[in-house]
Order: sequence, then structure tokens, then C-alpha cells
Amino acid sequence: MSSPAVSSEPAPAMRPAPLGGAFTRVVAANLSSSLGDGIARVAAPLLAAQLTNDPLLVSLVAVAALLPWLLFAIPAGVLVDRIDRRLALALAGGVRALVAGGLLALHLAGALTIWWLLLVVLLYGVLETVYDGAIRAVVPSLVGRGDLPRANSRIEATEIVVQQFLSQPLTSWLLAFSAAWALGLNAAAYAVAGGLALALPAVASGIAARRRRAEPVAAPTPDEPTATEPDRDSEPAPAAGWRTELVAGFRFIWASAMLRPLWIVSVLIGICHAAITSTLVLFILERLDVPEAWYGTFMLAGALGALTAAAITGRLKARFRTGPVMAVANAVGLGAWFLAGAFPLVWVGAIAIFVSFGCTTTWNVLVMSLRQAAVPNHLLGRVHGTWRTALWGAMPLGSLLGGLLARSGYSTPLLVGAAAGLVVAVVGHKYIAGLPDPETLDPA
Repeated sequence: MSSPAVSSEPAPAMRPAPLGGAFTRVVAANLSSSLGDGIARVAAPLLAAQLTNDPLLVSLVAVAALLPWLLFAIPAGVLVDRIDRRLALALAGGVRALVAGGLLALHLAGALTIWWLLLVVLLYGVLETVYDGAIRAVVPSLVGRGDLPRANSRIEATEIVVQQFLSQPLTSWLLAFSAAWALGLNAAAYAVAGGLALALPAVASGIAARRRRAEPVAAPTPDEPTATEPDRDSEPAPAAGWRTELVAGFRFIWASAMLRPLWIVSVLIGICHAAITSTLVLFILERLDVPEAWYGTFMLAGALGALTAAAITGRLKARFRTGPVMAVANAVGLGAWFLAGAFPLVWVGAIAIFVSFGCTTTWNVLVMSLRQAAVPNHLLGRVHGTWRTALWGAMPLGSLLGGLLARSGYSTPLLVGAAAGLVVAVVGHKYIAGLPDPETLDPA
């Protein structure tokens, strides 16, 4: 694993060292993919709202986007740990471009139905399991553990700017003018992302770490000292088939006293958030009476909150420590959703979305940093896939519940989902507040 060079000269202003050109190229490659993701995430629910007025069918868009994490995230993690991670990124981008082209063709032919839309969203989700696992796995190869929160904040901030500040209003206005422009731009963005991934540096592939681990460790000679702690990536790797590798991530998480309860809490909170957001588009359009063309612009409140959180999370963590920041962010974000449901006014909704999206970003940055710091490089894909299998695989259940709750009122999912999440936050508060900082962890 590469790490930033340590300078013998003191830094007068205590300015953090640059994360390096290789990491900058990873961020650049992620920009185009983020644009495609942002267009897809705005366009899909808005197209669904045009194709049907049944809240349950609209909520199936969120189900279709998340269901692949239940079915494919672990195999995708095995794939990411087996092949060149740059190739995995390129394949995910290229195939998504083809799928986006098919969606555009259906629209132009006047043959698009809610069921075709759900199939396209499902395929996007399958390919996202590969892309997301690969992009998260390359980061620890490029920066040190102490820089992981800063690196993950940089990636989150980049994705927020592109997916929400740029693509949300752009997609809403393009859809109001002509859906063909939005869908065409979506296909082009994924195609460019696939090409850029191949230009990433070799260290991002993960192959070097796997080769080091596969090399047999020579026995020390009498004149050589015996290592007190062997390098985790230099240990001989036993031959393992797909079946063994499929459960490797689960075994690692379950054996970790820190990761196991964090995984469980994350899954429960994720279900609550899925219930809240699955019909959020209907809450905004129908309950808050925001015009469809202004939907993306209204959601900029969430983008601003998330970007603000990405900018300050590192400083909050440095001042208050990881655990307390996560505990407060979790509770405050859920409380904001509850207030939005209880007081369905445009300005209350905008503030709640700002706060909730910001708190979610802080939580995601710190959880990702803890996991990357605690997991050996050769297991990053499988652990990430296993984590997302339970987390995002369970969220379709929350989305379905949100759709059913919305039939009794568009505010109901926010009230019920937030209340259930706050119960989990209270029960898990002591554990979450006691979580360590990433740089204090030694991978197993």
C-alpha cells in the first residue's frame, strides 16, 4: 500500500499533505460515472411518476435499484478481488452505457413502460455493485489509513457536486424539455467513465497486493530476526474456490467485535431511511406542491447539506472523535426527517433535507473509513460486497414498506421511518459513540 511521503521538515501551517496524483486520477475517473448515476437517479423516479400514479409501483423503482445488492454484491466483491480493479470499473461503465442506450431507444420508439423502466434500473443496480466495490477498493491502495476520512470525503464531495448540484437540476429541466436529451447524456457519461477507468495507475488494480500475498514467506536464516507481526499481504494464500471466497467477507465481518454490531446497526438504519425516501418524490411533488420542473432544484438543499458535511466531517472527527460524531449525525438526521413529515411545509422540508443528507454523508464517510482501515487489502471487495448485501439488500424491504405507508398519506413514511430509526439510534448510542478513529486500527 502506498502512503504519502513523510517530510522531515515541519509544516508551519499544519496543512495536510496532498493525497497524490494517483488518487486525483481516481477522483477524475469517478466524475463521469457520478454524472451518469446522478442523471439515472433523478430520471428514473420522475419517469416512473409519468408512467403510473400508483405509489407502490413508484416505490418499486427504489426496490429495483437496491435489490441487486442482495443478490449480486458478494459475487461482485469476489470479482473485484480477483481481477484488475480498473477492468472492473471499465466493464461496469461500458455495459451501463449500452443499457442506457437501450432505454433511450425505448423512449424514442414510444415503447417505454413502467416494467421496462424497472428492468433498466435493475440492470443499473447489478452493474453498480461491481463499480461501487471496485472504486471503494482502490482508495486504500493509494492513501494511508490516517488519510482515509479525507480521501473518502473528497470522493463524497465530488459525487455530491456532480450527482446533485449538476445532474439534479440539469436532469429535471432536460426531462421537462425532452427526455431524449437526458437519457442520451446518461449513456454518454457512462461510456466516458468506462474509458477513463482504463487510464488509472497500475497500483489501483490490486494485483500487486494479491501477488505479494501469494508469494511464499521464506523461513528466516539464523542471522535474520524473526518478524513479530507478519505483513498481512505477504502471508501465503491458500487455494480457494468461489464458494469459499463468497463467505470470506461474512466471516471477517462476523469475527470482528467492531464491525459486526456496526453492520447490524447500519442495516436497521438503512431500512428506515429506505422507507422514508422511496416515495420522497411524491411527498415533494404532491404534499409540498413543488412543480416537477423544480424538483431537481429543490433537492439541491440535500446536495448543499451533503457537500457541507463532506467538507467538515474530517475536522469534526479530529475534534470530537469518530464515534461521537457518528452518534450525533445519526440521531439528528432522523429527527430532521420526522420534523419534515410532521410539518409538511416547503421551507421545513428544504431544511430537513439539508440536515438529513448532511448527516447521512458524515455517517457514510466515517463508516467507510473505519471499514477500509480495518480490512486487509485482499479482502476489500468481498467485505464491501457482503456489507452492502445486507445493508442495501435489506433496503428494498424498507422501500416496499414506504410505498405501502404512503398509500395512507405521503407524510406517513417520514413519520414512521424516522421514529423507528430513532429507536435504533437510542438503543445503539453507547456503542456508536465508542467507535475508534480509523488511524488507531490495525487490519487483522
